[in-house]
Amino acid sequence: MRHRQSGRRFDMPTGQRNHMFRILVRTVITRGGAFTTEARAKEVRRLIDKMITLGKKDTVHARRLALSLIADRDVVQTLFDEVAPRYAQREGGYTRVVKLGRRKGDAARVARLELV
Repeated sequence: MRHRQSGRRFDMPTGQRNHMFRILVRTVITRGGAFTTEARAKEVRRLIDKMITLGKKDTVHARRLALSLIADRDVVQTLFDEVAPRYAQREGGYTRVVKLGRRKGDAARVARLELV
């Protein structure tokens, strides 16, 4: 699934950036949340919301679109069978970014991205 290019490059090549987004999306879906920088959390939040919206549709086409981003059948199964049905009555805003302060080493703003 092609997603809209963001303005944030995170000082890395496109392939590495997309892989980082995929890992964060998988982590949030399987564990319910992830610790990361605030900027990364804000970017990944859009992708997770799109994946949950696909999960609510529950069609073969939606599963294939989700597989194109997540690339792990077990995680897609979890998304469609467990995560998406929890948000059947919700129109959007499936994630929240909780700001946690600054990281000690480089003073980057750290946040927890979690499912509502």
